[in-house]
Amino acid sequence: MNYDRRQRKPSFLALAGGLLAAVAVGLSAYASHGIAAAQAQSHVQTAALFAFGHGLALAALAPSTTRRTGKAALCLLLLGTLLFAGSLAAAAFGGLSTRLAPAGGIALMLGWVIWAVDAIRR
Repeated sequence: MNYDRRQRKPSFLALAGGLLAAVAVGLSAYASHGIAAAQAQSHVQTAALFAFGHGLALAALAPSTTRRTGKAALCLLLLGTLLFAGSLAAAAFGGLSTRLAPAGGIALMLGWVIWAVDAIRR
């Protein structure tokens, strides 16, 4: 197989996935060692779990995704992760509401369904 890395384009979604995973590691460590309140700790741990899992998925899936439907699904995963995990983290760190978490969860579910439909259509 002859592979020329210059033919590949940079992937914003893969970059975002890597950054989400990195932030998730920091959030997880902070939840374990820096937060005393049980509910805040739970929110941050859940945010870290979702950010890491979906960051890893974005980093792995984005570079090989060429179809518009697949890219749209991955964009929904990124948006959903930012809304869901971001809402939980904002509640833990700033006392803000978690009202965006359900919208993020719906975006995540929709993104995975669209990814599945795109995968079966390939």
